[in-house]
Amino acid sequence: MNRPVKIAVTVLAVAAVVLGARLLQSRKADAAASPTAAASAPAPAALDLRDSDLVLAASADLARTVTLSGSVKAVSTALVKAKVAGELRNLGPREGDTVRAGQAVGDIDATEFALRVTQAAQQAEAARAQLDIARRQLDNNRALVEQSFISATALDTSVANHAAAQASLQAALAAADLARKAQADTVLKSPINGTVSQRLAQPGERVAVDARVLEVVDLSQLELEAALPAADAGLLRPGATAELQVEGLSDPVSAQVARLNPATQAGTRAVLVYLSLQPAQGLRVGLFARGTVALEQRRVLSLPLSAVRLDDALPYVVVLDGSALRRRTVKTGGRGLVERTESVEITDGLREGDRVLRGSLGTVRDGTPARLVAAAR
Repeated sequence: MNRPVKIAVTVLAVAAVVLGARLLQSRKADAAASPTAAASAPAPAALDLRDSDLVLAASADLARTVTLSGSVKAVSTALVKAKVAGELRNLGPREGDTVRAGQAVGDIDATEFALRVTQAAQQAEAARAQLDIARRQLDNNRALVEQSFISATALDTSVANHAAAQASLQAALAAADLARKAQADTVLKSPINGTVSQRLAQPGERVAVDARVLEVVDLSQLELEAALPAADAGLLRPGATAELQVEGLSDPVSAQVARLNPATQAGTRAVLVYLSLQPAQGLRVGLFARGTVALEQRRVLSLPLSAVRLDDALPYVVVLDGSALRRRTVKTGGRGLVERTESVEITDGLREGDRVLRGSLGTVRDGTPARLVAAAR
């Protein structure tokens, strides 16, 4: 290697050493300055909380409940059907009208049935005349047999003819009764007391046998039909009280478990539960209702259900611990109502009197500074 090249290599090596030393000094200076900068950085501002932002973990009477929903139905519902075929001549009541049991609500053209009644009556008269003839012939033949003018065989024939005539009369009388019943069935009557909910036919239409004409519901006895999972239905007993919120009604409606269906529904395996409703202004068939059934009441440490946060793998709460907000994992038990507030039992993770942040205030980091401030007047 010639001399100029050696000189160039030496100069480059010296420059690299000097540059490395300067970089090392700069890093040491930054490291020494970082604690000072961190110490001088401003602390995060504390959250101002009011008493209304917190709830106390306290012992309370937790009423365990089962939530259910369903539609309001009438216990007694009836359909007025046509018992005979014919033209519907008249149909009086309309939707919302009140009817009584046995009240005539309409009629079917009875002209044909009146003629059948006349025909059956005439046939009965003819059968009665034949019976009279057979009776007189029988009496005459008995007298002739006693005088030995005719044989006993002829008398037997007269007895058989009399019995046949008597049977024909009975059949004719039964046919006449059937004709009169069919004529009476042309008058449509309500089977129950109630209110008309639907008119399923109009005057002038020809209706068939068993055609539906009117639907009548009894609004004096209403019930809620709700489908529950088998596990929840097993907790219910007839007589358990419930409080329902019915759509369209501002006040809650009291109810009581009346009965449980012994079979489950195909497909869903749900059990139908029927709750009798207390009379209330504005209740209608078909309204949707939702509510809770009280099962039992125990004194436990509880929190409003909204204060327990579920956005993590385990349920937790945010507790005001001194001057900071801390996350605490909790174990929950049964759910129920505490003074009409949906609450949950806390079995582990909290103590009596702990102040818990309400769930409506959103998510906060663990250790966030916080302080209580007085509410402005």
